[in-house]
Parts: sequence; structure tokens; C-alpha cells
Amino acid sequence: MAADARLICASDELRDGGAGVRFAVVRHGHEEPAFAVRFRGRVFAYYNRCGHVPVELDWQPGEFFDDSGLYLICTTHGALYAPESGRCLGGRCNGKGLAPLPVEEREGFVYFIPEE
Repeated sequence: MAADARLICASDELRDGGAGVRFAVVRHGHEEPAFAVRFRGRVFAYYNRCGHVPVELDWQPGEFFDDSGLYLICTTHGALYAPESGRCLGGRCNGKGLAPLPVEEREGFVYFIPEE
């Protein structure tokens, strides 16, 4: 694991298709909102920013999935995204997906791995 890895949460805080964990990353000198979720046993992380306009996706802190637990949804516009890739699946995202962030899951914890 990279020396500058930053702890996001304990692995058991992320349940498949359940609530995500919000965190922040520094990008171009500014703090940006981000989130991590678990889908089909794996952890994925993205900037918390809709592909349509830069609004946060979650309707309540950490609520990123639709009712089925199969898709990430922007509650402002209804845009749907694939949890495993961030790809736009429909709605107002107009083909613009979510920007992924590198994460690792090790020894019961999830870490953000800043790009060098």
C-alpha cells in the first residue's frame, strides 16, 4: 500500500448496495467531496459530483444508491450511474460518467490512494 494512503473507513461500514461513506480529497488545491460504496463485494469511490452539473449525488448523507441498490442515482436530476464504473446509464448525465478515485481495501479497512 502506498505510504500516503488515507483511511476512509472500516470495511464493515460499507454494505453491498447500502449507504456509502463520504470523504474529501484535495484536487488542484481545493477540497472536493467524494464517496465510497460497496457493490458486488468490491469497493468503488468517486468524486461526489453529478455528470450533468456539479451537484452532490446523495439525497441524505451517504445515500447514493437507488431503491433497488443496483444503481447510483443523482437525486437532483435522476441520472443513473453504474456503481462498478461510474458510467452514465441514463437520465440527464448525457453520457458523462462519474470521476473515479483510487481506493484499496486491506485488512478490514478502506483507503484512498492519492495519485502521484
